Amino acid sequence: MNWEAILAPYSQVVEELKVKLKGMRAQFEYEAMHSPIEFITGRVKPVKSILEKAEKRHISLDRIEDDMQDIAGVRVVCQFVDDIYTIVDMLRSRKDFTIMEEKDYIANKKDSGYRSYHMIIEYPVETIHGMKVVLAEIQIRTLAMNFWATNEHSLNYKYKGRIPGDIKARLQKAAEAAFKLDEEMSKIKTEVQEAQRIFRRK
Repeated sequence: MNWEAILAPYSQVVEELKVKLKGMRAQFEYEAMHSPIEFITGRVKPVKSILEKAEKRHISLDRIEDDMQDIAGVRVVCQFVDDIYTIVDMLRSRKDFTIMEEKDYIANKKDSGYRSYHMIIEYPVETIHGMKVVLAEIQIRTLAMNFWATNEHSLNYKYKGRIPGDIKARLQKAAEAAFKLDEEMSKIKTEVQEAQRIFRRK
């Protein structure tokens, strides 16, 4: 398989989405409003990870582009929980891609303690062979959720998905602590935003 050719449109999707989301962030700042977007990252799944996931999920290689939703992934990280839903509403109103599925792991956290908001989108990309519609995943989460998920991901990788019980229990406690932090910060959100506006004016 020519992986470079297969993954090129996915790289384009990631780069275009990052530019568009950074544009949204800049517009908020021009208007001296609180930006719900703290930062944006994106990646194309490495070939090794694609093959591992295909094997695990019994996806045949000729079905990867149809059945694997997260080959292209963009992550939007926010300060506050309600910023997540502000971004979700803004993404729903866009006309440059189609939302296929939404998963709210904040209202319905995973057993592990994982919280995040996932959107699966169909994104049209102009290639040298014409238009190609590519599946991509957008994850939206707070800084605290991102900190937790990044560490959980590392542990999952280390233990090949079988995290020992004692560490799993600590992770669940840490997830609750991270969510408590988000809740407390939400209560002083207006104070924080006012402080940030004063800081920006300087």
